Amino acid sequence: MRKPLLLVVAIALLIGGLWAMRVLQQPAPPQFAPSLSQDLHAPAEAGQTQRVDEGSKDPLPAFLPTEARETIALIQRGGPYPHRQDGSTFGNRERQLPQRPRGYYREYTVDTPGLSHRGAKRIVTGGDPPDAWYYTDDHYESFRSFNVPTQGARHE
Repeated sequence: MRKPLLLVVAIALLIGGLWAMRVLQQPAPPQFAPSLSQDLHAPAEAGQTQRVDEGSKDPLPAFLPTEARETIALIQRGGPYPHRQDGSTFGNRERQLPQRPRGYYREYTVDTPGLSHRGAKRIVTGGDPPDAWYYTDDHYESFRSFNVPTQGARHE
């Protein structure tokens, strides 16, 4: 009778240890999260300006819908994201983006007003922090590359 009890205790300790390791390996939440209402076009801090394309006041391309700008703000602040899949690894199975090691690309939902599901619009980023940005409005059939000014970047 004593051996089954020891086996049960050993299994419980193993499961508890695995759970504890998983919890401890999760990244810490961001210490600072700017407001979602923060204007992406405004300087990050007093005295600093963001890089702006010549002749344009909007640092983001016109092909991005308003909802994409909201998604970019979420990505820059580290979430929280409205969809559980947001921030997950994008596998690039369609091979539309440059080949990179698994885990380099992350995908995020761009909401489509009026839909009750995620829709087809996504932003895919590369790197951590992101150094590559892509937008698709046709569920990975095609991508458009764009740049996001780094927060606090100076215009020379």
